[in-house]
Amino acid sequence: MTTFRTIDDLDVAGKRVLVRADLNVPMKDGKVTNTTRIDRTVPTLLELADKGAKVIVLSHLGRPKGKKNPEFTLQPVADSLAAIAGRPVAFAGDCIGPEAKEVADAMKNGDLAMFENVRFYAEEEKNDEGFAKQLAENGDILISDAFSCSHRAHASVEALARILPSAAGRLMQAELEALEGALENPQRPAAALVGGAKISTKLDVLGNLLGRVDQIIIGGAMANTFLAAKGANVGKSLCEHDMLDAAREVMAKAGKSGCEIVLPDDAVVAAEFAEGAASDTVSVNSVPSDKMILDVGPAAIADLKKRLAGLKTIMWNGPLGAFEVKPFDTATNAVAQEAAKLTQAGQLLSVAGGGDTVAALQNAGAADGFSYISTAGGAFLEWIEGKTLPGVAVLKK
Repeated sequence: MTTFRTIDDLDVAGKRVLVRADLNVPMKDGKVTNTTRIDRTVPTLLELADKGAKVIVLSHLGRPKGKKNPEFTLQPVADSLAAIAGRPVAFAGDCIGPEAKEVADAMKNGDLAMFENVRFYAEEEKNDEGFAKQLAENGDILISDAFSCSHRAHASVEALARILPSAAGRLMQAELEALEGALENPQRPAAALVGGAKISTKLDVLGNLLGRVDQIIIGGAMANTFLAAKGANVGKSLCEHDMLDAAREVMAKAGKSGCEIVLPDDAVVAAEFAEGAASDTVSVNSVPSDKMILDVGPAAIADLKKRLAGLKTIMWNGPLGAFEVKPFDTATNAVAQEAAKLTQAGQLLSVAGGGDTVAALQNAGAADGFSYISTAGGAFLEWIEGKTLPGVAVLKK
């Protein structure tokens, strides 16, 4: 039972349904160069159209700074959407006013249309209620299918959802169900793998996870700060020496809440961060002063694989090592592949997201094996920090 409204809660037949999608896709020379976001949105649009709705897509593209700028027109995106959906998509050269109304009024049940970039109006990013009311003039229902924008209180994301009956689309629904399954009410034992360069950017994440999972596996350069906080000499490794007290505080809180902080016992070190650099495996307590930790070692990999086998849920955010440069992607690849294997065997719920995470899992060839991978960036991070996302809060039952 979901905590938010979905398409199943609304009768859309014969209704004008505004769908707030995130079609902020990469473009070059007026052409869409990557259709992933369009591909993921199409199932919601076709389901609504097949149920007899008049489906109107709202989105932003780029940063036109509240002005009409042809560089950021959604017309090529509408053309790409039509090709992928296999159906015509009418295009309105505005998202409000006479042009939008003319396209909306001409629609028949089952038709698809797209309105021009909502960020051509400064009122969009100001969450202006007057602008939201103008958007609402061409719709009877709002379907929110842009989780990646839901951390922003913008007019087409938040204010519009308060004006019209609203619900999550299938893409938003899948994202929220995956995140709720991994964090709000996970099957236990549950763990979070948190990597990245800096503990300072992940303090809120760590603080929120402490009471929600049984283990927090620390990876990336963040682990160096924790190791240094425990008294290890980390040599030339990237380390936030001004955050050692913060790391100790996290470990102390973890101890009180019964959450285990997992750090590596061994590490792969090198004198330089370069492709194919000569490297050695050492104990984390024996890092040479002229070398830097760039990955966790084989003993740590074996330990993490063993831990995965005992888990029911893992939430993954960040790599274990400097995965961009070989051979320092070894640990991330091995552990990600193991998580994917256990997921495919039905033994593990694996949810991943944020920044480098998607690239790291794709590099490992493990992305397709995870239960769910969020491409939502900022919204995903704010969710795992425990923040209220305005675009989700308005969809609560």
